[in-house]
Amino acid sequence: MDKRFEDIIDLAIQREEEAYNFYMNICDTVKDSGVKYAVELIAGEEKKHKAFLVSYREGKYGSDSLRMIDVIDYKIAEYLEEPEISKDATAQDVYLIASHREARSYQFYKKLAGLHIESDTAAMLLKMANEELKHKEKMEYLYTNTAFTQTSGG
Repeated sequence: MDKRFEDIIDLAIQREEEAYNFYMNICDTVKDSGVKYAVELIAGEEKKHKAFLVSYREGKYGSDSLRMIDVIDYKIAEYLEEPEISKDATAQDVYLIASHREARSYQFYKKLAGLHIESDTAAMLLKMANEELKHKEKMEYLYTNTAFTQTSGG
């Protein structure tokens, strides 16, 4: 296996481990059980990403094993400042923090893919970027639904 390729995959695996730990730390910090549940789901997806990358590094999956799907980028994280996490963080705060985290992960994979134009590695990294953008979409959706709740008037 190409040493540079292995280093890239190792870096991506480390990034997924950090994301998992980040979300589990949020779960240990916040009180709201609904927020904990949502964040645990995203942490589980990060754990699956790590498992995929480990298997990919071992040659068990090809670059076509992830599929690209259309994602709506609400761009909320790009327009709102990232709050600090604390035990008193609101659901909106947590979802906005997670949106920022996923936006950074998306950029991480996209930039890595840009270093490997026209290769299987680039294709896989772009698909990982798409996975992170899906997470951002989920977190921004949760943010909007907690920040702008439905009223009885419609």
